[in-house]
Amino acid sequence: MKLHKILIANRGEIACRIMHTCKRLGIATVAVYSDADRHALHVQMADETAHIGPAQAGESYLSVERVLAAAKQAGAEAIHPGYGFLSENSEFARRCEQAGIVFIGPSPESMEAMASKSAAKALMEKAGVPVVPGYHGDNQSLRKLEAEAKRIGFPLMIKATAGGGGKGMRVVHSAGEFKDALDGAKREAKGAFDDDTVLLEKYIRQPRHIEFQVFGDSHGNVVHLFERECTLQRRFQKVIEETPSPFLDDATRRKMGEAAVAAAKAVNYVNAGTIEFIVGADKSFHFMEMNTRLQVEHPITEETTGLDLVEWQLCVAAGEKLPLTQNEIKQHGHAIEVRLYAENADKGFLPVTGRIEAFETPGDDFVPRQGLPKIMRVDTGVRSGDEISIFYDPMIAKITARGKDRAEAIRKLRNGLARTVVAGLVTNLPLLRGIARHADFAAGRFDTGFIDRELKTILTHPPLIPQALAAAVAQELAILEAKAAGSPWKADGWRSAGINGLRLAARNGEGNEQLLRVSGDPRTFVLNVDGKDHEVRARVMHPGCWYLNVNGESCTVEVLRHGDLMQVIIGDEAVSFRLTNPFAPKPRRAADAATHPLSPMPGRVVMVHVKPGDTVQPGQALMVLEGMKMEYTVKAAVAGVVEKVLHAENDMVDADTPLVDIKPRE
Repeated sequence: MKLHKILIANRGEIACRIMHTCKRLGIATVAVYSDADRHALHVQMADETAHIGPAQAGESYLSVERVLAAAKQAGAEAIHPGYGFLSENSEFARRCEQAGIVFIGPSPESMEAMASKSAAKALMEKAGVPVVPGYHGDNQSLRKLEAEAKRIGFPLMIKATAGGGGKGMRVVHSAGEFKDALDGAKREAKGAFDDDTVLLEKYIRQPRHIEFQVFGDSHGNVVHLFERECTLQRRFQKVIEETPSPFLDDATRRKMGEAAVAAAKAVNYVNAGTIEFIVGADKSFHFMEMNTRLQVEHPITEETTGLDLVEWQLCVAAGEKLPLTQNEIKQHGHAIEVRLYAENADKGFLPVTGRIEAFETPGDDFVPRQGLPKIMRVDTGVRSGDEISIFYDPMIAKITARGKDRAEAIRKLRNGLARTVVAGLVTNLPLLRGIARHADFAAGRFDTGFIDRELKTILTHPPLIPQALAAAVAQELAILEAKAAGSPWKADGWRSAGINGLRLAARNGEGNEQLLRVSGDPRTFVLNVDGKDHEVRARVMHPGCWYLNVNGESCTVEVLRHGDLMQVIIGDEAVSFRLTNPFAPKPRRAADAATHPLSPMPGRVVMVHVKPGDTVQPGQALMVLEGMKMEYTVKAAVAGVVEKVLHAENDMVDADTPLVDIKPRE
């Protein structure tokens, strides 16, 4: 059977990724889109499009009826679900079969066998795959769960049995925390999966999260395509992935690969899937779960095997055998992928919405091809000018660097991240750069708690050194010179004979500001930084690249400029700051967030814990918000009395919206 047209039941970068392979193979694609995605990149790339509803995912991308209707209308022979949305919905897969449409993924039966974490663990125990000690039973009463928690011991993990993506998960360190953590996990699981059943597991200290890519076909063949190290996480969601794992030795890798294949065979698995393990410091490993779909981090497997996993999915879905046997699958070099998100790492990784004014990377969009790609790979579904909305995951791109070994991959990653620009909204780019330059990351010394432990060190912004400031000023002077040359009017602070005390202010991401004064000639000037002079000679090598001599020391730098945002690259380090007019009016100060708590993100009010007249203490929960696939509890910062509750349950609020008025205790 040959596939001629497929519908992609997804959006964003994964929809674009699938289309790249389909175009190469001559397979026509149909994109579905919601009201919010009418002008999205995946819609522009597709051969055909189908509108499936409003922005809310439940009425569009998660609507089985609308997706199937679109596939039938377009005459699509198959549906690729991508990841997320309907990708692990066994009923959707079954409905596809009933409609005579090929579901590009595993059978409904395999999905159901692995859908429940508790049932999957029982199945793995029978198959001889090691599992984490815990409780996976049907009795969900508080008394039973508290008793099981006491038996297992603390710390332990509460997990939604129908979960994924970190939803419905809590780490509990003591019996006193258990009930509140259980309530939160159940509420989050109910909202995300419409199922609040949980399991309990022993929390393994200093754990590594390592997964194996598996593939099966309808002829009984199952292989693995090596491991992916996914240990660097926050809120149980992966931030950086790499392969091979710097932690595993060959013997452990072989045992884990064999266990992964045994796990897949236990459910007669067909198509792409992932077996996830938790690995202790002693290299003991335990089955966690199986993801019955293509993974977000599949690019690093492709980069080191030279294989196109989407092409394999299409081949298997068409009834063909796997292209290679286990012995024929080889791994070469090292690859690292980072996830670029619109989120504020300085504020608890809260998601951010807004317009992407500019988005530039040093790599090209991924175009699958035979052999091993040598350029930095960028998988994305957005462009400059696109919006990050409240309705979907705030991922901007996945950036992958490959080298002949891990050290080279890290060097390429640092260089690539230094030359990546996102203007218009806050992103986790400083976090990614900080991890890439961290000594423990370079040495492979990390576990799942690494980011939380090292966050302050990771998020330290590079200092505004004279070379970086001089490069930004040289770029600014070149622009002023061009304006003055092309106009009979003189630009502000500019005279034909040179610079007359031009004043600027440089402000970095931490809010620190330095005052600059420039005097001299555009090619030879004195830069005064907070009262200290620096002699600068500047020569442009090509647009955006400067040769500088600062106080007798020479260097070559690159400058990327978007509005007042300056990104100066020195070696593999990026220094970002805003170059502004120091005399411009300062923004008005927001209301006192202690007595008028603000919404930390755009979202929906799912629970209100207080009413007017209530007395509150610091740390007491006021409201629970839900938005962009996460839940956030707003807590009181001061002791006092609630005067007004400004929003009710189910209200939609923007970021920085006042939620409650509190009169502080005198």
